[in-house]
Amino acid sequence: MDEVTDETFTDEVLASRLPVIVDFWAPWCKPCEAIEPHLVAIAEKYAGRVRLVRMNVDEHLGVSGRYGVLSLPAVMLFSNGDPRVTIFGARSHSHYEHALAPLLG
Repeated sequence: MDEVTDETFTDEVLASRLPVIVDFWAPWCKPCEAIEPHLVAIAEKYAGRVRLVRMNVDEHLGVSGRYGVLSLPAVMLFSNGDPRVTIFGARSHSHYEHALAPLLG
C-alpha cells in the first residue's frame, strides 16, 4: 500500500483516474492495524478498478484537517476528485465492502 502525503495527495488521489481508498491512520492506532487487512483484501478484489493508499495523520495534518478526520481509523473513498464515502471507526470486512463496492463496480 502506497503512502501519500499532504504534498502528494492532489496528484495521487484527487487527480487519479481510478477511485482511491484512503486509509487515514497513525502508528499508535491499534484499530487502524486491525482494519488494514480488510482494505487490502477489497483492493485486491477490485484490482484495476481501485487504488488503496494510506496517510499518516500524525505527519500530515493538512489533508486530514481539510476532510474532517478527527478520529481514527478513518477510511474515505475518492472518485473524480471528490470524497464519496467516509467511514469512521473500525468496522467489519462486510461493512467496508458493502459501503465501497457500489462505487467500484
